[in-house]
Amino acid sequence: MFVGTELREAVASQMFGKPCFKINGKAFISFFQNEMVFKLSGNTHHEALALDGARLFDPSDKGRPMKEWVQVPFKHKIYWSELAMEAMKYVGGQ
Repeated sequence: MFVGTELREAVASQMFGKPCFKINGKAFISFFQNEMVFKLSGNTHHEALALDGARLFDPSDKGRPMKEWVQVPFKHKIYWSELAMEAMKYVGGQ
């Protein structure tokens, strides 16, 4: 279940060898370790990070998380579409 396919403006691509979607050439969501990863800011970032099991995205697993990116577990998949829309707005400048 990769929510990017629902977004008409999104373009399928790769990020760190994993599937992602981009808008205006910039990644805003990715699928990593059976979880969705979203580039977020402000309240949406804070709310996503507050979900049980959510964490900052650290693709190298070396303690160097990407501060704007939040990895959200499958158990919260009901929020994935909403978070994808927010990430697309943030990256797309809308």
